[in-house]
Amino acid sequence: MAKSKKKPAKKNSAAARKRSVGGRPKATARAGAGRGTDTVRVQAILEKLDEAYPAVTCALRHESPFQLLISTILSAQCTDERVNQVTATLFPKYPAAKAFAYANPKELEQDIRPTGFFRNKTKSIIGTSRMIVEEFQGEVPKTMEQLLTLPGVARKTANVVLGTAFGIASGIVVDTHVQRLSQRLDLTKNTDPKKIEQDLMQIIPQERWILFSHQLIWHGRRVCQARKPKCLECNLEKLCYSKDKTN
Repeated sequence: MAKSKKKPAKKNSAAARKRSVGGRPKATARAGAGRGTDTVRVQAILEKLDEAYPAVTCALRHESPFQLLISTILSAQCTDERVNQVTATLFPKYPAAKAFAYANPKELEQDIRPTGFFRNKTKSIIGTSRMIVEEFQGEVPKTMEQLLTLPGVARKTANVVLGTAFGIASGIVVDTHVQRLSQRLDLTKNTDPKKIEQDLMQIIPQERWILFSHQLIWHGRRVCQARKPKCLECNLEKLCYSKDKTN
């Protein structure tokens, strides 16, 4: 019998398509990344943000890393404007970590009541302040790992403190504004803040992490608002894929 001929391998196999010049596999996007995350488009978004917000920073008023930490804890489910109103009298009354650490809980509750969730925030503030006094020699720690040991401190709060107070780009702050705009700009498909942060960290250069989050927060407050975005005023409109655009 005649030997059967082997069929030549298909050149357009899945494995071949994944290869680029030099035989290296092409970079693949994270599963949760949006469809508009190519390098050119991301760079265009960053340039537009720079045009609109070249030097913005955290809106929470503070004079020290510790004050920023307390303000950020208070900002949960509360506007920065309200927090600033409360801390205008709060910080003179409690001038250092030790004052918060051994404060009367009932009195502190009333001092921060306008920020909402004041009982839980009081527990977090007192617990965090005591740890800073008793375990960190009165200084706010400068690492993500140490900050996350403090009561009431999660990644968002830690990123705010590290980025704004110390200039350390350990991650990207994902608050409600950053979450909303990242989804509207199709930079992520995820809804969980931790997964959104990971998606953004893959496509935003690390040297831009701190400023990028501030820029999105300011844009979310001024233009890309939750209920009725001001699309006609938005310099990102041509780069935006959102389905809830307004005329």
